[in-house]
Amino acid sequence: MQGLGIHAMMWTTVWDHAGAERAIEGAARYKQDFIEIPLIDIPSVDVKHSRGLLEEHGLRAACSLVMPEPAWPSQRPDAAVEHLKAALDTAAEMGAEALTGVTFGGTNERTGFPPTEAEYDNVTRAIEAAARHAKSLGLQFGIEAVNRYENHLVNSAAQAVALVERIGLDNVFVHLDTFHMMMEEKGVANGIIAARDHLKYMHMSESDRGTPGYGNVPWDALFSALAAIGFKGVLTLESFAGMPVEMAGAISTWRPVARDADEVFENGVSFLRNKAVQYGLA
Repeated sequence: MQGLGIHAMMWTTVWDHAGAERAIEGAARYKQDFIEIPLIDIPSVDVKHSRGLLEEHGLRAACSLVMPEPAWPSQRPDAAVEHLKAALDTAAEMGAEALTGVTFGGTNERTGFPPTEAEYDNVTRAIEAAARHAKSLGLQFGIEAVNRYENHLVNSAAQAVALVERIGLDNVFVHLDTFHMMMEEKGVANGIIAARDHLKYMHMSESDRGTPGYGNVPWDALFSALAAIGFKGVLTLESFAGMPVEMAGAISTWRPVARDADEVFENGVSFLRNKAVQYGLA
């Protein structure tokens, strides 16, 4: 995988026909290489419709998810494998190249204690089984480190690397997100360097989840580090501008993070593309 991407939730949180059409047409209009499709409600996805749209617009795709509580791998690994396999089958049928995201747990999963070896054993068993299934489908499988307020299992680049190496399959990769890195890494460049051998996917998200270039992320340090490791993965813009009110609790977005979604499109997309060109990544 290599190129520039954008998260479909810039246009829709529901992957029905209307949402898929709006998002895929929008991503193509902004000349993105990839669209990231969230698999929130797997059974409702019309894979033939999505695949047709992707092919019509010449757009590549990666799918993502957050594990629902009944299928948290640390507690219910068998249910996790079942959920992940369903997501992988859906991703493959629509023509996506990877499944990534918080594949190891939920974004409100915290025990109040440090992770245990038993939890990691369960997570490893579940993800290994899912990743083997992904490999049989020709898919890559990502692990996204998220901040400590969302999950207690994988917060840093180093922890993501440790889990990838513990699983030991060549189709499993590290997925980093600049929003989470701003909290968890001792400098975003250090996180990139730590993950360099396994890093294939980046969420390019501003410190307030708004418009890239309008917050506190040290973008030049980040892009310099990506250039230094010879990054050849996907750089995907992720913003929570324009999220519906019903999503506020899930993503802790209590106020607008940008003027509107158009601001992110007009300024954030060009900002990231220009930085990628400047540092020889596009």
